[in-house]
Amino acid sequence: MADIQKVGVVGCGLMGSGIAQVCAQAGYETTVREIAEQPLEKGLSSIEKNLDRAVQKEKIDESEKDEILGRLEGTLELDDLADCDLVIEAVIEDIEIKEEVFGKLDQVCGPDTIFASNTSSLTITEMAASTDRPDRFVGLHFFNPVPVMKLVEVVAQGATSDEAFDAAYEFAESLGKKPVTCRDNSGFIVNRLLVPYMMDAIRAYEEGIGSIRDIDKAMELGTGYPMGPFTLADFVGLETLLKIGDIMFDEYREKRYAPPPLLRRMVTAGHYGRKSGQGFYDYSGEEPEVADFVLR
Repeated sequence: MADIQKVGVVGCGLMGSGIAQVCAQAGYETTVREIAEQPLEKGLSSIEKNLDRAVQKEKIDESEKDEILGRLEGTLELDDLADCDLVIEAVIEDIEIKEEVFGKLDQVCGPDTIFASNTSSLTITEMAASTDRPDRFVGLHFFNPVPVMKLVEVVAQGATSDEAFDAAYEFAESLGKKPVTCRDNSGFIVNRLLVPYMMDAIRAYEEGIGSIRDIDKAMELGTGYPMGPFTLADFVGLETLLKIGDIMFDEYREKRYAPPPLLRRMVTAGHYGRKSGQGFYDYSGEEPEVADFVLR
């Protein structure tokens, strides 16, 4: 990857911190930007904890950990990404916020810098149109948790040059990931298939087809999935699932993408899944129990 030496990541939340970590681990000088000190410190602390666990498991040693952290820099300024060869955006799933970020980056970064979005449901074409470099704009969709999950969806929109796409694809491979090529559409491959599956599971529960536990168990034991749809939804984050569902329904106008009423009520009530301590399951005890909210 001679053309990509330094990587910028915009956003140091769950996905951004994971992306920054794997970039630094792969040998890239990496600068990650957040909008405030507290989320930046939280994200960098998460990276250090992940690396500490890797040391404990003897996947890396202390000197390797120090080298990785030495390649990683945090900042609150977009201007500090000016000399990056590749900038990956990992901010909230809101098209206006993403377009604002890329509009500013377009003015800050050199004309050869490749822009990539980690969006899971918005189209790359729409974001590329907010810049003067649509030929150097791609999608790089990582999966949570980024240091563990091998897949990266690499997305070209209509104006993406072969050079930029090939560079992005090879970059994903250099991180130790397994990239797949995707056409630019809302949801790409995985979420186009996965989101309707989770929405259908919620509708099945609403219609009395099975209990939450039994639907989860059926999909685990009947299909070999590592977790059932409700456990997965809690892991993803119910507010994230709702946002993605709304975006994809607006794009396709098909019922299978439409968030069921129960999901919307849960998010309104602040039940987001594991991150809030309660979603379809209550995580306050030693073992998750089906949450009272969904049983009423």
